[in-house]
Amino acid sequence: SRQSLGSGFVPPPPKQDDYVDKFCRATNDAMKQLIVPPIRSYVEIKPAALEAEGQQLGPFEKLLTPPQSPGLSRPVWLVIAASVPTALGWYGYYKFSVEEELYEDELRREGRVTGCGGAGTLLPFVFATLGGGVAAILPPLCFTPLPGMLLKAGALWILLGQVNLYRRVNELWTEKYGGEAPLVCWWALLPPPLDVVVGLRQVHFLAKYWADVRGDTWEKDVVAEELFPFITSERF
Repeated sequence: SRQSLGSGFVPPPPKQDDYVDKFCRATNDAMKQLIVPPIRSYVEIKPAALEAEGQQLGPFEKLLTPPQSPGLSRPVWLVIAASVPTALGWYGYYKFSVEEELYEDELRREGRVTGCGGAGTLLPFVFATLGGGVAAILPPLCFTPLPGMLLKAGALWILLGQVNLYRRVNELWTEKYGGEAPLVCWWALLPPPLDVVVGLRQVHFLAKYWADVRGDTWEKDVVAEELFPFITSERF
C-alpha cells in the first residue's frame, strides 16, 4: 500500500520513466526520516479548516500553524515581521511550509511532483552548511577542499530550489489568472537587492493565490501594496 500524506491523501505511484518525480519524492521521504518524530509529526501537512468569512486564522495562528492543504496565505508583512526579529529563523519555517504545501498540491493536481517538498528542499542545505562550517574548524578537514565544497553545494542546492519555487508559482498564477508570469525566476541567482525583490514578490503572489483557492478574504498588505508597490506590480 502507498503511504498517505498527513492530510490523508494517498498519492499515485510515480511513473516508471518519470525520474524527476522519483528523485523529488525519494529526496523528501529520505530527509523526513531525519526529523525527530515529535517535530515531524507537528510539521506534517494537515487538511485546512476552511474558515467562514470573518473567522480566518489570525496572524499569530499563521505563524505557528503547520503546513496545510490547500496552502495557507502568508502575506509579505507577516513574513517580514516574523523573519527579521528571528534572524530569518522563521523564514526557514516559511520556506519549509510553502514547499510542503506546493508538493502536495502538485501531487493532487498532476499526480507527480517537480519539487522536493519542505524537508527535501531545506534539510540538504542545512546539513551541507553545518557540515561545511564544522569541517572548516576541524583538522585535518580544515586543510582540505571539503568545507568549501560543502558550503558551495548547500548554496547551489537552495538557490536552484528558489528558482524552481518561482517557476511553480508562475505556473499556478498563469493557470489560474492567465496573463504574464509575475516572477523572473533566474533573479534568484543574482545578488541583492534583485534576489530580495523577486523573493518578496513570490511571497505576495503565492499568498494571493492561496487566499483565492481557500476562499479567504484578502486582507490588505500595507507593506506590499502601499509602502513598496513594486512587490505587487504585474511585472517587475
